[in-house]
Amino acid sequence: MNKKVLITGASRGIGEAIARKLAMEHYDLYLTCLHSEDKLRSLATYLEQEYNVSVGAFLCDMSSYKEVDRLFRHIPSLDILINNAGISYIGLLSEMSPESWQKVLDTNLSSLFYTSRKAIPLMLQKHRGQIINISSVWGECGASMEVAYSASKGGVNSFTKALAKELAPSGIQVNAIACGLIHTEMNLCFTEEERRSLIEEIPADRMGNTAEVAQMVCSVLSMPSYATGQIFTIDGGWR
Repeated sequence: MNKKVLITGASRGIGEAIARKLAMEHYDLYLTCLHSEDKLRSLATYLEQEYNVSVGAFLCDMSSYKEVDRLFRHIPSLDILINNAGISYIGLLSEMSPESWQKVLDTNLSSLFYTSRKAIPLMLQKHRGQIINISSVWGECGASMEVAYSASKGGVNSFTKALAKELAPSGIQVNAIACGLIHTEMNLCFTEEERRSLIEEIPADRMGNTAEVAQMVCSVLSMPSYATGQIFTIDGGWR
C-alpha cells in the first residue's frame, strides 16, 4: 500500500515540484492551495493518470485553523506531512501593517501548529511518521526588508527542533529544509539586477531550482529514523 502524503501549497513552485517527484515515487497525495484551484486539480488529474496514484486536491487557507480542521476530515490516514505553504512580505518593518505581519506569521508558522496538531494522532496510530517543514536560510541569518518572513522561518526552525524532541519517542521524525535562493514566483519580486547581485554571493553561481528541493525532500524521507530535529540546508554554499 502506498504511503499517504499531505503537501501544503502545492499548486506551484516548490510544492508542485515535490508533488510531481513523490507521485513519481508512488506516494498517494493530498494537495492544497489557497487560490489556484483549477491549476491544482489539473495537476492532480495529471499525476493520477501518469503515475497511477491517488491524489486529492483541496482549496484550503492554511492560516486558518477552522479550514485546516475541515481539510483533515478528508484525510483518514497519513504517513508524511510536508508543510510548504508560505508567503513573503518585502518592505520596511516600520511601514508594515499589523494585519500583514499577522498574515505572514499565521501562514508560515501557525499553519505548522495547525497541521501538525491534526496529523500527529494519525501518525501515532501507526507508531511512525515524518514531518518535513520547508524553511529558509533567512530563518537563521535574517534578511533586511523581510523581517516578518525571516522571523516566521526562524520560528519554523525552532518549532522543528522542539517538536522532534517531543515526537522522537513515538517514532515520528521531524526535520526542516532551509532553502536558499530558489527560482520560484516568490522571487520574481526582485529586479534582474537584484537577482544578479544575489547570485554573485552564491558559490554555486546560480539560483537553485524546485526540482532540486524536491530531490532533497526525497533524500530526507529516506534517512534513517535516528535523523530527526535537523535543519538541512540547500543553498549552493551561500550561507
